[in-house]
Order: sequence, then structure tokens, then C-alpha cells
Amino acid sequence: MKQIPELPVFDKRWLAVAPLSIAVGFIFYRWNVPAAWILAAILCAGGCALLTGRELAVHSEVEGFAKALIAMITAVPLITTPPQQLALFILPGLMVAAVTLVMSFVGGFVLARASSGEITQETAILSLLAGGASIMPPLAQELGADYRYVALSQYLRLFTVTITLPLITPLLGLHSQGAVATQPHGAFTWMSWVVMIFIVVFGERVGKLLHFPAAGLSTPLVLTVVAYFLLPAGTSLLPPDAVLVAAFAVIGWMAGGGLSTSALTSFARQLPITIAFIATLLAGCAAMAWLLHGWLDVSYLDAYLATTPGGLEAVLALSNEANSGPVVASVQIIRLLPILIIAGWLPQLIRLFVRKK
Repeated sequence: MKQIPELPVFDKRWLAVAPLSIAVGFIFYRWNVPAAWILAAILCAGGCALLTGRELAVHSEVEGFAKALIAMITAVPLITTPPQQLALFILPGLMVAAVTLVMSFVGGFVLARASSGEITQETAILSLLAGGASIMPPLAQELGADYRYVALSQYLRLFTVTITLPLITPLLGLHSQGAVATQPHGAFTWMSWVVMIFIVVFGERVGKLLHFPAAGLSTPLVLTVVAYFLLPAGTSLLPPDAVLVAAFAVIGWMAGGGLSTSALTSFARQLPITIAFIATLLAGCAAMAWLLHGWLDVSYLDAYLATTPGGLEAVLALSNEANSGPVVASVQIIRLLPILIIAGWLPQLIRLFVRKK
């Protein structure tokens, strides 16, 4: 007689962790804490896992839901920026992306070697890749890297960048040479709901059939871009706020729920070199800003905001306050795309590099 597979047992700890994460996230959000919902979920799930001595696992179907939504969010800036605007900044954007990638790869190899094998090269590079902090932890899980370490490192960088931006930009002067470039997301209609549900439910399966790298993330991103051009004008594919909060919370739970004393100890041991890399990356981006300042004839403030490694929401908010031109959003978006593509092929690239070496 064929046995019926057992359903996963519901972990009662979620009855406390889920509402507490929403409450703490709301407080963080009102306090303008960077990545408020994700950080709240990391703290609540991580605290629960550490206090109870057991990891707090997120169901695989729920993880897939969050990954697909994060990919959709990542695609929105790419599809709402006019192509002619992006074309003007392709070369500067690719230059910024190339320098950022080189710094991240070099830092990743140094971190992996300094850890004496405790951190894999994939984990080290993904933890230091600048841009797309929300997408890197689920991508790390897709690629078999330690997503807990990646999440802690990514959000440490995001927190550092976002906190330092309001301190640095007043010294550079809140003035610029262009007009504000804003792109309305449009209306989230019933067709938007149909597309979102299709991408969440079938996106990864389609990607696996087509042999996409990191199918759980890359396929929803591609499907979002394709759907945008097929839907009527003015249709938004940015999910509603409540759905976004749920996705951010799940990403935080994935990172925090997997925490253990050994994982935190490992992160603490590598903390000095991680902080040193973040400082080096900030200095490198500040140097690139000088190049863009002369190359594109924009203010140094605009150039600095365009090259800042992460904190995109804070960057766009400050660029709006500074009345920045399209250079900020365009360069940030152009840099994001190659980083996501290369991150998806990371294991193959590392094997190729090691083989040639």
C-alpha cells in the first residue's frame, strides 16, 4: 500500500515570532531604520533560534514566494527607467559596475583565504557584492552558499552606507544640475495580480525547464520584465505594500532563523576584515565619484550618490532632495544588472578562475 507523505509539523514558535516581527518592523519603519522589516525579522527569528537552541526553519514554499517577490521588486527600477535615459549612462554605469565587481571579488577571495576554509569563496564573494542586498541572501541559498553569513554581511554594509549618507551629503552640498527624474509605478490592477501569482507559483519551474542559473530568482526577474512590455501602459508590477512587507519578513526569517552560536561566532571572527572591506569599498566608490564628476560634468554630490555601494532607497530619496538629475538612478540601475547576472553564474566563474590559476 502506497504511503501518504506526512505534512510538515507546524512550529508553534511562529505564533510568537511572526506577530513580534511585524510589531518590531513597524517600530523600525517609523524610526526610519534601514531595511526595517528585514532587520526586525532577523532579530526576532534569530533571537528565538538562539534562545530555544534550535533553528527556526521557513517552509520551502514560503521561501519560494519571497524569492520571487524580491526578484520582481529588483526588476521594477529596470523597467520603469526610460531606455533613452539609461543609454546616456551605459559606459559610466558599466565602469562603476566593473570596479565594484573587481573590488568585491578581490575582497571575497581575501576573506575566504583569511577564514582558513571556514567560509567558502561563493559565500565570501556574495557577502561582499555591493548592490541588491535584499536579493543576495536568497541567491546565496540558491547557490549553496551560507546565506546566514551573506545576510549578516550584506545588511551590515547596507546599514553602514545608509547611516553615513545623511552625514556625508550635507558636507558635499545639497545642490545639483538637473531636474528630478521620477517614474510612477502605475496602478496595480487585476492583471498585475494574475501576473504576480503566476510568477510566484510557476517562475522557478519555468526557469528550471529553461536551465536558468539560480532559477528561483533569475526567472521571476526576467518574467517581470517581459510581462511589463506585454501589459497595458500604466500597469504596475510593484506588489502592494502588505505583500512586500511579507516578502521582506520571510527573507529576514530565513537569515535569522538559521542562526546558531557557531554561526554568530564565525561571523564575529570575520567581522574586522568585513568592516575593513566595507570601508575600502566606500573609499573606492568615493574615488569613482571624482571620475564621474569630471566625465559627465555633474556635481560631485550627484556622482557620489550614483556610485554609493547600496542603500538604493536612501540614495534615491537624497537625490530627490538634492534635485539630482537622472545620473543617480541610471548609474545605480545599470550597475545592478551585471552584478545580478554575474552573481547568478558565480560558482561557474569561480571554477573557471581556479582552473586557469
